[in-house]
Amino acid sequence: MPGNSVTFTIADPRGDLSGVRLYQEARIPGDRLDFRRRGDRWELVIDRPPVCRMEYLLEVRHGNGNTELITDPANPLRAPGAFGTKSVREFGCYATPAWLAMQAPVGDRRELEFPAPSLGGTIPAMIWSPAGTPDTEPLPLLVVHDGPEYDSLASLLTFLSAGVSAGWLPRLRAALLGPGHRDRWYSANPVYARALRRVVHDELAPRLATTARIGMGTSLGGLAMLHAHCRHPGTFGALFLQSGSFFTAALDSQEKRFGHFARIVAFVAAVHAGHQPGRPVPVTLTCGGIEENVANNRLMAQTLRSHGYPAELHEVADLHNYTAWRDAFHPYLTDLLGRFCR
Repeated sequence: MPGNSVTFTIADPRGDLSGVRLYQEARIPGDRLDFRRRGDRWELVIDRPPVCRMEYLLEVRHGNGNTELITDPANPLRAPGAFGTKSVREFGCYATPAWLAMQAPVGDRRELEFPAPSLGGTIPAMIWSPAGTPDTEPLPLLVVHDGPEYDSLASLLTFLSAGVSAGWLPRLRAALLGPGHRDRWYSANPVYARALRRVVHDELAPRLATTARIGMGTSLGGLAMLHAHCRHPGTFGALFLQSGSFFTAALDSQEKRFGHFARIVAFVAAVHAGHQPGRPVPVTLTCGGIEENVANNRLMAQTLRSHGYPAELHEVADLHNYTAWRDAFHPYLTDLLGRFCR
């Protein structure tokens, strides 16, 4: 049926390449990723994976045996990411969020750094607020892990500016926290959780009049927000967690080489065993429908609901990347902020 297959080609008129392979995370079987030579080009035809957009690279093998990963020279569409730029195919079911094209005041921004001697450094933060908002005006505060990446790769502040300006988001502030030593800090680290609580309670609270606090993060940053909530109840009144790395030994053996895997597994196991604060908070989770983390996100959502949390998991037709997380802001972050901050 038309539209059920995807074709990739790369020109090679001089025969410089000895092979080409598709590099992707859409769970396409490995034996279907090698291109075949067709005259003066290499070609691959695959069944379209169950996503609305697909990021990928091409692994090209030169005649001398060396290989390199490149973006697709036949496709000008690119997607930035935490690990570099990739080519992207957008299918008929994909639509770019309308809010990206909205004209809105950019708001006020200021850079701060909070000492964190227990972590051997500082926690950097960029504070955003609607233009002209005094610090004494009580507003909700969105605290965001990987904040600079969320802004540069997922246009978070564009989303907040557009939503607040148009009135479909409540007036609020955001504290975009820099990740520092991300793998160590965000991996269910009790030292980091304590430092985060101190930043929120002791540093931000005296500076900014706040009515409610929402913790937000993706991947390890989402895990770290849930960990901070469990270690220090009351730090956040709601959570927005995207593709959280809620690793379990049974579901995530492919992550065993990660240096802090055991610490994460121990924390997640404790949550599943019922070790959460006695005051459940609203939790909205989003995750790619076929990404590796989807099984552990389904399990976490189920566990939270079974312990009284108003927890919702929304699966999107994409994978583990900032565009997928951006595209889920509306309606899911919109709805959480609207319900929690009204």
